[in-house]
Amino acid sequence: MTAQNSATLPNAIAVRGTEAGRSRPALGGTTLAAAGVVTFSLTFPGTAWGLESFGPWSLFGLRCLLAGLTAGAFLLALRVPVPARAHWAGLAVVAGGVVVGFPLLTTLALQTSTTSHAAVVVGLLPLTTAVVSSLRTGARPSRRFWAAAVAGAVVVLGFTVAQSGGALSAGDAFLFAALLVCAAGYTEGGRLARLLPGWQVIAWALVLCLPIGLAGSLLGLAYEPVEPTGRGVAGLVWVAVGSSFLGLFVWYKGMAEIGAARASQLQLAQPLLTLLWSVLLLGETLSPAAPVAACAVLVCIAVTQRPDRPARQTEQVKQQ
Repeated sequence: MTAQNSATLPNAIAVRGTEAGRSRPALGGTTLAAAGVVTFSLTFPGTAWGLESFGPWSLFGLRCLLAGLTAGAFLLALRVPVPARAHWAGLAVVAGGVVVGFPLLTTLALQTSTTSHAAVVVGLLPLTTAVVSSLRTGARPSRRFWAAAVAGAVVVLGFTVAQSGGALSAGDAFLFAALLVCAAGYTEGGRLARLLPGWQVIAWALVLCLPIGLAGSLLGLAYEPVEPTGRGVAGLVWVAVGSSFLGLFVWYKGMAEIGAARASQLQLAQPLLTLLWSVLLLGETLSPAAPVAACAVLVCIAVTQRPDRPARQTEQVKQQ
């Protein structure tokens, strides 16, 4: 998702025609994409709430199970045909990265890391996805892209080392691993979204993980203590239905209407929104470095999304 170029599109593309009716889809798409970003920004606070009532493995299993059942219900209600056999290998990669790997690793990380700390680290996800995508597709980004990517990585690495007392903690290791597996899932999901509607990609990936969710729920609930509270159950429901399905549903619908370029620009606000929720919902106290690092990563991402000037245009500028 975030690996796409999100440079500002020309007005002729952003507003299709001058009729009022033509601008409504763009406005609706922007609203849907923005709703998806807000939903994603609440994932870490929701996970932190869920951990108040459930163990990490129970929370992961129940999240996976409930999300898969929700996605399956939508697919059945809409009578969506089963994807072709050729798509299932790609769906397995999406499931392993987005449905299993990222939720599980971030849940384990949030046992020791604060949501504000995790938000800054995972704010590097767009750059990580872009790097993995370039390796997967054989694309050759510009030197400016690689310079910004390295700068963003240095900022996040410096932040995590400083916040962890001079060395990376176990929580940081989980977060960096989550970046890699999620980037792989996003990259493969972006490829499949050219062949299937985007929301169907994540829906089938969720259904594919139903056996894992069922097994994880049974084992987790059998061996981990459960202390249901209002916040804990709300957190579970949110990460299962809100973040894992509905958020991705509206995100892909919005992105289909306004394009990946404009949609991914909205996602730049996600780490900063998560920092806000960590204060308002969890009562965390932000270190001065957290918002500074988040803004620095945002700038690095914005630099990578600027379109490269065509070579002919560059030569003309030099001649002038």
